[in-house]
Formats: sequence, C-alpha cells, structure tokens
Amino acid sequence: MNPVLSPAVSAPAPDSPDAEARIRELAQSLTLDQQVQLLTGADVWATHSIPEIGLRRVVMSDGPSGVRGEDFDERHDSISLPSSSALSATWSIETARRYGQVLGQEARRKGVHAVLGPTINLHRSPLGGRHFECMSEDPRLTATMAAGYVSGVQSMGVGATPKHYLANEAETDRFTADSVVAERPLRELYLAAFEDAITEARAWLVMSSYNSINGTTASENKLLETPLSTEWGFDGVVVSDWTGVRSVDAANAHQDLEMPGPVGHWGPKLLAAVNDGRVSRDAILEKVTRILRLAARVGSLEGFTPAVTELPAQLNGAAVAREVAVRGAVLVRNEGGLLPLDATRLSSVAVIGHNAEEARTQGGGSATVMPKYTVSPLEGLRKALPADVGVAYVRGAKVAEGLQAFPRNSLRNPLSGVPGIRVTFLAGDGSEISGEDRLASHLIWFGVGIPEGAASIRMQADWTAETAGVHHLGVGTVGQIRLALDGDEVFNSELEDDTDVLGAALFDPPKTVHAIETTAGQSVRIEAEYQLPTQQVIPFTAILLGEEAVVTDPQAEIDAAVEAARAADVAVVVVGTNAAIESEGFDRKDLDLPGHQNQLVEAVAAANPRTVVVVNSGSPVLMPWLDRVGAVLLGWFGGQEFGAAVADILLGNEEPGGRLPTTWPAALEDVPVLNTTPIDGKVVYTEGIHVGYRAWLKQQAGGGAAPLLPFGFGLGYTTFELGGAHAPQSVPAGQDVVVHVPVRNTGTRTGREVVQVYVSREDSAVERPVRWLAGFAGTHLAPGGTDTVEVRIPARAFGHYDGGWQVERGSFRLLVGRHAADDFQALEIEVR
Repeated sequence: MNPVLSPAVSAPAPDSPDAEARIRELAQSLTLDQQVQLLTGADVWATHSIPEIGLRRVVMSDGPSGVRGEDFDERHDSISLPSSSALSATWSIETARRYGQVLGQEARRKGVHAVLGPTINLHRSPLGGRHFECMSEDPRLTATMAAGYVSGVQSMGVGATPKHYLANEAETDRFTADSVVAERPLRELYLAAFEDAITEARAWLVMSSYNSINGTTASENKLLETPLSTEWGFDGVVVSDWTGVRSVDAANAHQDLEMPGPVGHWGPKLLAAVNDGRVSRDAILEKVTRILRLAARVGSLEGFTPAVTELPAQLNGAAVAREVAVRGAVLVRNEGGLLPLDATRLSSVAVIGHNAEEARTQGGGSATVMPKYTVSPLEGLRKALPADVGVAYVRGAKVAEGLQAFPRNSLRNPLSGVPGIRVTFLAGDGSEISGEDRLASHLIWFGVGIPEGAASIRMQADWTAETAGVHHLGVGTVGQIRLALDGDEVFNSELEDDTDVLGAALFDPPKTVHAIETTAGQSVRIEAEYQLPTQQVIPFTAILLGEEAVVTDPQAEIDAAVEAARAADVAVVVVGTNAAIESEGFDRKDLDLPGHQNQLVEAVAAANPRTVVVVNSGSPVLMPWLDRVGAVLLGWFGGQEFGAAVADILLGNEEPGGRLPTTWPAALEDVPVLNTTPIDGKVVYTEGIHVGYRAWLKQQAGGGAAPLLPFGFGLGYTTFELGGAHAPQSVPAGQDVVVHVPVRNTGTRTGREVVQVYVSREDSAVERPVRWLAGFAGTHLAPGGTDTVEVRIPARAFGHYDGGWQVERGSFRLLVGRHAADDFQALEIEVR
C-alpha cells in the first residue's frame, strides 16, 4: 500500500515539512505518462483524478464576482456580487475579505475547489473593455483589495487565482498582442498589483495571461519564475488562461497546468519532448508536485489534512452583495443636499431609463453568473417607497442593443405548463434522447450538459406579450437553426459568426429577428431547433431566444420622459452601458453613453431641477450634463441587489460609502493614456510609470487638462474634519511608517471617511510621479464621533526599481487628504 494512503500513517498538517516530503514522494511514484497527463485538464473545468493514489479532480470555476460552477445552467443559480470596480470603490480590505468569503462559500456549495479570480490588471486606459472586472488604476489600492479578496476566498479552504499575469490591460487582439513594458513600470505598477496577493495572502493559484510581455507569450515567460516563484515564494499552481498554452516551450517555464483539456498543446507532444530531452523530468516533477500540493490544500488528495479545517461563520451572500453595492456606490454630486430623499415628503417619483428596468448587474464574458433573481432600480424603489407614493416609469431612451432574453415570468413551458421553456435533445433520426425544463431563454452549454449522441436541440415556449403592438422576436446563435412563431416557419438557415472574438457568440451571437403584431396578453408559441456541429475544438453551444427593442421615434420617448419628470416631485434617471460596450473580448471605442441617453438627461433635468442620475456602468463614461442635474450616484455593475442598494442610498437608509478607484475624464481627448490597439502587434506602454491619476497629474503639471472627477473622490451625507496628522520625522530605509490622523464627524448623520496618504518627492534624481498613493484607512463615525486612524505606509512606497529595489535617501512629503487632487496636509519625513 502506498504510504500516503496507509491508515497507519496520520494525515500531516497542511504545508508542513512532512506533508511536503510526502507530496513530493507521491509525485515521484507516478509514471511519466501519469505525470504528463496530470498537467493538462481532464475536461473544460477540472484536472485529472488518479484514484490509485487518492487524487480526486480539482474543479475550477469562473468568475471573479460570483461562482458559476461547471455549467451555465440557470437552475444552478449563483450569488451575483457587484463587479470588481464596485468592490474596489469601497476602499475597504475588510469588505474585500467578506466578498471573498462569500465566493468561497459559493464554491463549496457548488463543488468547486478554485475560483478563477480576482482579476487585478490595472485600469491603464478607460477604453479597456474588461475594466469592470478589474479593480483600479492604482497598484497600491489594487494590491490591498486583491489580498483581502484572496484571504477571504481561501478562508473557506478554496483556492483563489489572481489573474491575468501579466500586463493584460486591454482586450483588442488579446491572444496575440505583445505588451511592451519597461522594467521599472513592470515592477512598480503591474507586478506590484499582484504582489500582496502572493506574499501576504498566499494565493494558491495564479493564472497566466494570453498576451506576450516584451516579446514572449505569458505562458512561456520568465516572469512566471522571477519574481513570482523566486522572490515572492509562490508555491502554488500557475494555470493557463483557457487555450493560453501555445507549445511545449511553456513546460520549460513555470507554467504548471494547461487548461482546458483533455486535448491541448501538451499531452503526447510534451511526453515526446521529455523523452528526447527538450523538457527535463525535474521540470515535470515540480509541476506535478505543485498540482498535488493544491489538491492537498483543497481536500482533493486523500491522506492529507486540508489547509483549512475550521471555517469562519457563514455569511449571507445576498446581504453581502447589497452591502458591497452600497459601500461601493460613489456620490459625485449632491447640489443643495438633494439627497437623501425624504420619502415622507414625496407624493410622486418618475423613474426613467432603460437601465432602471433592465439594469446591468454584471459584466459580459467569462465573469457571467446566473443569479436566482436580480433587483432593478425600478423594483428597488417601488418596494422601498411608501404605498401612497406614486411611481411612474418611462424608458426614455433605448440602451440594450440586439436580442435580450425574455423575462422569465413571460415564458410558459408548453409541456408542463410551468414558467420557463422546454428543451429536448434529439438524435440524428429525430428521436428524443432526453428533455429538461429550463427557466431562462438564454441557454449555454460549455463542456457539459448535452447528452452523448445528440444531433439537435429543440426549444419550445409560450411567450406572453405584455403590451399591444409590434414585437421583434428572434433567435441568436452560431450554426444551423430553424425558428417558428405560432407554427409559421420564419427562418431555417445558418447564422454565421462574423467576428474574430473567441467566445463572442456565447454572449452576443449573430441573430435573426422577425416582427409579429400582438394584443396585450396574447400568447405566442415559439419553437426553435438547432443542429449541433459534428466537431468542436472546445465544446460550447449558446442559443438565445428573445426580443429586440426597436424604437422608431427616439424623440417621442424623450418627450414622454419629460412629461413624467415634470409631473413628479423628483426624477430618477438611470443611465448606463450595454453588453456591446463593456464585455470580455473587445475594447471600447469611446466613453459615450450609448443611444440618446445624454439628450434624455439634459431634457429631464431641464423639466425638473430635482433630477437624480444613477450611472450603471462598470467603468468611466462621459457626463457632459454633470453640473446641470441635482445629484449623481455612480452605481457600477451592482450585482443582484443593485436596485435595493440604490433605493437604500437615495432614500437615506444607507450612506453612499464609495470613493473612485479610477479617474473619470470630462472628454475623451483629455485622457493622457488612451490607446489599447496594438500597432504591428505591439501595445507599447510609452507612459512608463505615469498611469491613471499619475498621468493626469503629469499632464496638468505641463498645463494640460484636468479630469472631471479625481481618483479617490467621493461625497457622503455628512461632513468630516481631518485633524493634525503626525508621523515620524525620520526613518531608516526599509522601515514602514505609520501616519496617525485624527478624524471627526462634523455633520448630523453617521458616515464613513477614507483617509488617503500620498507620497511625493521634489528635486529627485529619479523620475517620479507628481505623487503616488502609499496607504489609506477608513473610519465609520456617528455624528460628533472622533477617531484616530492609522495609515500604514510600506517601506516600498519610498523605493524605486532600477535593477533591484532602491531607495533614494533624503526628504519625502507625506500628503494627507481625501483624494488625489485634494488640498493636502503635508508632513516632511527623512528617509536615511
């Protein structure tokens, strides 16, 4: 019997010397064939099991703001937390830990051992299409929040996976783009964002990115060794982004696991490379050891004590989702104290905007999860306002483009008579293999769920029209599809994907749309049949049945909104982006709100000065109307409780607690670092160390434009006073510094203040930003309450990278304030 499995041998403590020795012994006991097989996934989401050594599979799952599990089946619902940009806007490591713990809880509930998150690439350009999934433009804020997230996930005995390592700040040509970054910004910005998640939170996995860094693709890059493994002591598994391993050359780097499987670039090719000496057996053994170590930590290797045996007290996932949405919402305008609204003084409220009814609660792409429910701002306000307050809803301007899945309550399964849709899997001869009752009309199968032998999928539903008129119904997919409406075949042909974005068809497929006129309450039988492809490199299928909003007179919609606003005590306009603007796979073309939303806001504000705008986007948008509305709240992609959080804030039940994690510009042409499109295959980071607010400050110092809203900015419903800060006047190089700042709530409501400390150095021999964030701390105080917050400044904040970490001795300034453009309180400190 293998000594690891012998009942006479006690399970060693996690990460103990005894466990390490036994894991390595177990790795060595495997044949070369077994070792190589273990280095490529068994399927789309899991590693291979080896029962004879007690190794069960390790299951991984997207995404960073929820845990989907191994399928996209809406019946297997997930908690949908606010996007990472919303989390980072809380500026709270404790909130990040709670967020991470909920993800860990969800993972355990779904049989998942590793969460593929957090996404901690920097907001280098506001055009980055996936920035909703990332945290911040600043490495200090990102590193702190990422460490909290990782520690929260792993407190549940589930691995966290910081990604995408490295310099993956854009989506355009993301599989082939080469990020050209000098050593100093690479170290001080892009690597620094990852460092705390590895060195402090001790992440169990890291995901390598698709792109190249300075000419070498990430999965083959020496950065996987140094600093990750050597300097930072990372002893976990480097997993590829899906299809990110390009050749056996990655096996000579510190790339450990190729996903997905079972077919990839390793397997037999890697076995041959080992046998002919191109890849060493020691390299294979190290990778296998790391995978077994991960399996031991998450409880998938018999004979080993998991890393976590005592779990923290369970958190309510929906409550945490609502908490993060509230704490991350950023109030950026509140003219005359319009907010919070006093519900007892309201008789009518106009709620306006497409996103008020169909809010974007999460971003598109691999981060997508299937929540049991979502609360829209319209629903949240209707529920929170007293029954005698009239709520009128007008769309005002179309935002969502293309087909949108039918509301679940509009569908009825024609076979069972229950809400939903009937899905039937058919063999090649048309006979039924199996069937299932689904709840939603957007159906995705990725790796699992389609029975063997299925040649086609039939979908049937009875859809009820809410309103009379012409409705545009259709289907979106890639491949051969037949569509019938009330028995009439309206389409029977192939829909072709005309994009070059891998996976785009999952969330924004090509479509066919057909008009049908109905009365209100009329039922329409919808039937579609999809022919499955005979071969697929990666097994995924997506079919979307839905309705497309078609607006023939945009001005009429705005006019209707104006009338509603004029008749109401207050107008709440919810504006935002759509899936065609912010999603994985492509970058943004501009920062404009889509459609006629700017005209809508201008017109409503002109009709009612008591206009509140809620911005439902994952990253910056232009707000040319900012100084002409009463109040503006940035709500991000607020998760499943978004609408409840919006109502909490607008009605004063909660304080908006957020501060901007990224700078918001007034105009696209003002942005100092903008381009995300490779030129000759390269994205050259010519700005060096000047990214985000650092770039804005450099631009302003040269007489250029200032942003609309500075990094770190955010208002509240109360006021605070910062007292005289104090810190040591002199410290030796390499020592952390603690800045003490007295804070007093001078207002009439309980609220939260975030004290931010920046560092600057004048007359430096080294090129530096005008100032850079070094630390922050928050405090929550009742009216008249006081506290002295401690802001820890790491010694690294005074360093710069030049072939190694260096410190320029001499005088630095500690700048204490509330945001990057504040009137700071300055302290001199000598680093000797």
